[in-house]
Amino acid sequence: MPYTVTIEVKGGDSSVKSAVTDASNLESLKDRAPSGAAGLIRRALSDYERITAALYSQGYYGGNIRMAIAGNAPDAPNIFDIVEAARKRGPVPVRVDVDPGPAFTFGDVRILDARARRPIPDGPSLRKLGLEPGQPALADNVVRAEAILVDFWRDQGHPFARIADKDVVADHAAKKLNVTLLVEPGPVATFGRFTVSGADFLTPGFIEDRIEIPPGTPYSPERLTRLRKRLLGYQAIASVRIREGEQLDREGRVPVYIEVTPREQRYIGFAAKYSSTDGSSLNGFWGHRNLFGGGETLRLDATVSWFGQKPEAVPDADPFGYKLAASFVKPGIYTAQDDLIANAAILREVTNAYVREGVTALVGIRHRFDDTLSVQVGLDFEQAQVEDTTGTRDDFVAGVPIDIAYDTTDNALDPTQGIRAAATVEPFAYLGQSGAGPVMMKGTFATYRALDEDKRYILAGRVSAGSIFGASLFDVPPQRRFYAGGGGSVRGYDYQAASPRDANGDIIGGLSYFEASAELRIKITDTIGVVPFFDMGSAFSSEIPDFDSLKYSAGIGLRYYTAIGPLRVDFAVPLNPGPDDGSYGVYVSLGQAF
Repeated sequence: MPYTVTIEVKGGDSSVKSAVTDASNLESLKDRAPSGAAGLIRRALSDYERITAALYSQGYYGGNIRMAIAGNAPDAPNIFDIVEAARKRGPVPVRVDVDPGPAFTFGDVRILDARARRPIPDGPSLRKLGLEPGQPALADNVVRAEAILVDFWRDQGHPFARIADKDVVADHAAKKLNVTLLVEPGPVATFGRFTVSGADFLTPGFIEDRIEIPPGTPYSPERLTRLRKRLLGYQAIASVRIREGEQLDREGRVPVYIEVTPREQRYIGFAAKYSSTDGSSLNGFWGHRNLFGGGETLRLDATVSWFGQKPEAVPDADPFGYKLAASFVKPGIYTAQDDLIANAAILREVTNAYVREGVTALVGIRHRFDDTLSVQVGLDFEQAQVEDTTGTRDDFVAGVPIDIAYDTTDNALDPTQGIRAAATVEPFAYLGQSGAGPVMMKGTFATYRALDEDKRYILAGRVSAGSIFGASLFDVPPQRRFYAGGGGSVRGYDYQAASPRDANGDIIGGLSYFEASAELRIKITDTIGVVPFFDMGSAFSSEIPDFDSLKYSAGIGLRYYTAIGPLRVDFAVPLNPGPDDGSYGVYVSLGQAF
C-alpha cells in the first residue's frame, strides 16, 4: 500500500519540527510500503503516541495532532474502503498536522522520601537534576533525574535505591509541569561474598585473587565498575558481567555474582603504515592470550620497513629495515598485583639521524598499587652497531629503568576527564662510550577537562620533558638521544626535524627535550568533531632545555568518532620553520594525539 506523507508543524522552533519528523514512523518508513490498508492505518495510529512523546521531550504538553488518510480520520468507520479506493488512483495521501501548543516550564518540583512523604534533606540539587523551576520542562530531564537520584543514593552505599513512585502533572492554565518523585533509598549495606562462574579457562582463584573487595567493605558501585575494568584488562577475558543480589544475605550484606567468558586464545593480524618522512612499514603478528592458563600473553611480531628517501646522516645507507620482536607478560608473578614483563627484538632501523642494527632486551616487574598507579622496575640491555654523521660505532647499553604510571582518565583512546602522567628514571651501568654513571630522566603529564555537561567541548593539554645527565652528547649512542618533531611530538615538522643539527645540517639528536601541546576538542555531531591545536617543543644539545630555540606549530584536526575510538586527521603548519623544515604536515591515526 504505497503512500505519500506530509507533516506540518504549526509554530515551535526547528528542534520541535525535527523531533516530530524524526518520531514519525510514517516518515521514517515511507520507502517501505505497508502490506494493505490495515498496515497503513496501524502505522498512522502508532504515530499519535510517538509524536506525543516527541512533543513531551521538547516541553510541549498541550499539543494537538490531527491526521488524515485520503482526507479522512484513521478511525473513520469505512476507512478501509476509503483507503482501497484511494489506492486505485495512486499512492494514498497521508497528512499530519501538529499544533505543539505552548511551551511548558518546570513548576513545583518535590523530591520526597517515599515512606515519610517528606522532603529529603540531602541529595542532588534541582539544577543538577535538570528540574530547576522556570526552565523548559523537557520530559527527558524527568527520566534522567530518576537515574541521577538512584545513582546518587547507590553511591552513598544504598544498593537497593529506587524511585518508588512519581507524579507528573501538566498545569495547562499556568503552563507549568509539576513533578513529584518519591525516592526509596533502602538500607545502607556492605559487600558480602563474591561468587565467580565461567572462569574454568583460568587457573583456580585467578579472578578471586583480583577482586580486592573483602566482605564487609562499604557498598560502592564505583568499586564494582573499577573491578570490571580491571578484569577486562586481561587479554584472556572477553566479557565480565557483575550482578548484585536482589536482597541482603543473613549478615546484612550484598552478595555479588561475577560471570566471565573467555576470548579466543590465539590471534593473528597485520598492520601497515605510510609516511613520507619517517618511512613506511608492514607488520604481521601472532599472539596467544592465555599461554599457560594463568592469563599469560605472548606476541610475536615481524616488521619490514622502507625509509623511502636518503637518510640525511647516512645518505648511502640501504633504506630497508626490519624488526623481529617478542613480548611476554605473566600476571601475578609474586602476588596478584605483580606482573612479569619481558621484551626482546632483533632489528635494523633507518632514520634521518642514524642507521642502527642490533639486539634489545627488557625484563621487569610491574607492581600495581591500585587502579590508577603502577610502578615498574626492570633491566634494559642493548647491543647495537650504529652509523651516523660521525661514522660507525658499536655500543653496549645496560640500565635499570624505573617507570611510574598514573592514570585517572575515563577512556584510553578518547579521554574527556582526568589526568595521565608517566615518568622514567634510568641509571646506566653502561651507556655506550659514556661508560657507567649517566642517568636518563623523562616525564609526561597530560590533563583533560570537559567544559560542558554533555562533554562536547574538551580542553586537553600535555607537557613532556627529559634529560640525560652525566654524559657528553657524542658519547651517548645516537638511538638513546632525544629527538622532537612529527605526529606524536611537534606536528607540522618532519620526524626528528625539531632536533639539534651539526655544521652540515644533519640531525644529531640532543641530551634534553621539551614539548607542550594544547587542544580544544569540539564535537559538532555525535560522530564528527574538529580540533584546533597548538604545539611547541624541541630537542637540545645541552642537558637542560634551552627554551630560546623552541619550535612552534598550529593546526586543525578532524575527528570521526567510531565505536573503538576517534579516527584522527590533523593538518599542521610550522610557525617558525628553519631552512630544512617543510611547509606543512598531515597525520592520520586511530585515537587522539595524546
